[in-house]
Amino acid sequence: MEVRDSNGALLQEGDSVHVIKDLKVKGSSLTIKRGTLVKGIHLTDNEEEIECRVEKAKGLVLKTCFLKKA
Repeated sequence: MEVRDSNGALLQEGDSVHVIKDLKVKGSSLTIKRGTLVKGIHLTDNEEEIECRVEKAKGLVLKTCFLKKA
């Protein structure tokens, strides 16, 4: 399975990515701002999603269409 970011770059376990759009976290008042660096991503069974930790939120699942490789 190949996981790719919004620009088509191949993502691997432990990579760092930037968020390209402000994202609201469901069930929280937290907003992940554009340009936020997310370090140490984890790949999931779905090639369109990754797991990560951001600021105060742990265990987030983000869609790869909102990310670009750092």
